Amino acid sequence: MDDEPIGRARGGHARAEKLTPERRSEIARQAAAARHEGRSVEKATHGSSDHPLKIGEIEIPCYVLEDGRRVLSLGGMVRALGMSIGGAGRRQGDRLYQFATQKSLIAYLPKDLLSRMDNPIRFQAPTGGTPATGYEATILPDLCEAVLAAREDDALRADQLHIAKQCEILVRGLARVGIIALVDEATGYQRDRAHDALSRILEAFIAKELQPYVPTFPNEYYEQIFRLRGLDYPTGSVKRPQYFGMLTNDIIYKRLAPGVLDELKKVTPRSDTGRHKDKLFQRLTSNKGYPKLRELLGSVVTIMSFSRDWKDFMQKLDQRHARYGDQMLLPLEYQPEKDHGTDL
Repeated sequence: MDDEPIGRARGGHARAEKLTPERRSEIARQAAAARHEGRSVEKATHGSSDHPLKIGEIEIPCYVLEDGRRVLSLGGMVRALGMSIGGAGRRQGDRLYQFATQKSLIAYLPKDLLSRMDNPIRFQAPTGGTPATGYEATILPDLCEAVLAAREDDALRADQLHIAKQCEILVRGLARVGIIALVDEATGYQRDRAHDALSRILEAFIAKELQPYVPTFPNEYYEQIFRLRGLDYPTGSVKRPQYFGMLTNDIIYKRLAPGVLDELKKVTPRSDTGRHKDKLFQRLTSNKGYPKLRELLGSVVTIMSFSRDWKDFMQKLDQRHARYGDQMLLPLEYQPEKDHGTDL
């Protein structure tokens, strides 16, 4: 046969045939260990063994890496599935991988699962210490579903049925779409993720220095507010009711981006009378914040132009440009003497 080993290869095959199954397993473990040791160690930003992922009575240490990947510790996964880690020298990663590649289970695995399991992640906890080994969190539900499918077809051995029972408990406690949220909650990453996202938005919208003044709000904007509020437009004066500032905060700045209005108020100094010394839009970045303001302003004026009254306008505006946040303006008459408003 053309594929029959020759020369040194034939000798290698002969030696392999003489090895006991235990010795072959040991060689495989040593090769895997050498492969794993050569990998770089990732850094976890969130997670602790003191705050594991809890699914019923099962606890699995979980972490979030710097690049956002959610990881479960291999030891925790092995214990969660009711497996014994094995004797001295046996690697936890090999234990899980060997289980997944058995004849009774391999046919039920998703196509990419073995390649994902063949590359365990070496990482260091936020508190430091010896690097640990883990798998991406989504591997756990994939593996559990494969085990349960094999059990349904009576493909598992009798000594594997307790693992299927553990998989059933795990699947009941989490769904594929929920594992990320569960890890984020357990590690505290959920809170920091929201904070980091808001910080990135504010950095993109709020300028570090005051921008030059450029006329921004067109006369049509104010004409439409007067019309929709049932007021006469003062053609001979530029003075407007002070509460128009509150209206602008609501219909423009609160709908520009999350947290932008609060940050603009914070970075724009006030005079002794309580009014802002500069226009709020002068604190918007020229490449992101200000263009977004002009874009929103144009859309708002368009919606104003085909609205019957203020109530009709607000209903249309809420449908097209929802506020960021939960605070809603109450349908009350504004009191100019109590309102510092904004300088628009």
